[in-house]
Amino acid sequence: MPAVPSSVSVVVPVLNDAPALRTLLGALDGADLEVIVVDGGSRDGSAEVAEQAGARVMRSAASRGLQLDIGHRAAAGDWIWMLHADAAPSPANLAEAVGWPSMAPGWGCFGVHLDGGAPLRLVAWLMNRRSALTGICTGDQGLFAHRQLLDAIGGVPRQPLMEDIELSKRLRRLAPPSRAATRLSASGRRWQSHGAAQTIATMWWLRARYALGASADGLYRRYYGR
Repeated sequence: MPAVPSSVSVVVPVLNDAPALRTLLGALDGADLEVIVVDGGSRDGSAEVAEQAGARVMRSAASRGLQLDIGHRAAAGDWIWMLHADAAPSPANLAEAVGWPSMAPGWGCFGVHLDGGAPLRLVAWLMNRRSALTGICTGDQGLFAHRQLLDAIGGVPRQPLMEDIELSKRLRRLAPPSRAATRLSASGRRWQSHGAAQTIATMWWLRARYALGASADGLYRRYYGR
């Protein structure tokens, strides 16, 4: 991790993600990026993994939107890159990210590639098509935004679910999203553990309920039983 903060800050919200986080931080090591890990109360040593890798560690309640907002407000960079712990950025992704400071303020995301075979390639294609058509980016796509835009909308919505959808909707009112030139790989573990078809059905059900006015907190309690 750089001794002097970069103009690009990576914010990673985690909750019991130690193995994936170790791999992610290894991929980020040596890049000119400030790395902030916001731990939501992990019991598997995720915070210790981050500290050992030289990342800045912050702690909060377990809520991805809250964690992202805390991280973005503490970041030194002008550009904020929000990554899930199971993201697998390539050298090409990193090279593109460190070039963002030369761009005008804006926001956007990557096309995503899901590891795990043909079914997940189809899922990734559908995600990328939906994002291109709607201007909505999801967390799997490595959403990035300039601080000016995040400040203009009041930061990342502090909600435990659908924070990426809500964030995209608010940013979209200011500017259309840009699509990164490179594609970001991510683990397909979530899709494989629950089944691709079941996961797609669940996510669309949640998004439909949210679009119809259901609260993010209520959906989170129903989906996660918390």
